[in-house]
Amino acid sequence: MKFIVSLVLTIFLSFTSCLFFPWWSIALIAFIIAVLIPQKPGKSFLTGFIALFILWGGLSFWISRNNDNILAHKVSLLILKMDNPYLLILITALVGALVAGFAAMSGSFLRVKKSSSPSGVIN
Repeated sequence: MKFIVSLVLTIFLSFTSCLFFPWWSIALIAFIIAVLIPQKPGKSFLTGFIALFILWGGLSFWISRNNDNILAHKVSLLILKMDNPYLLILITALVGALVAGFAAMSGSFLRVKKSSSPSGVIN
């Protein structure tokens, strides 16, 4: 359940934050959600990765399809040196996914783990 809640919150808050702030605000959102919703670091990475892969991949695909891939064809020629707009969309989604995944994992590592000793002192 935490996974689904984190996923939906990351998608929604990342989308709204990118309307008003720079693109890297997705890292702050993923970090904060990983701090507030406790999960293991691997699961936090997966949550951030999947959320932004879906968000940026879906938005890139939707924007590109609405203008008949005109801009994506030109940019893929410049960056990839080949005419493949769908590969450009995939790379866009992977960049966002990696940024959010590592930010979420960092937020997960920030949480302090409790010691198993009775006194509560961390050795």
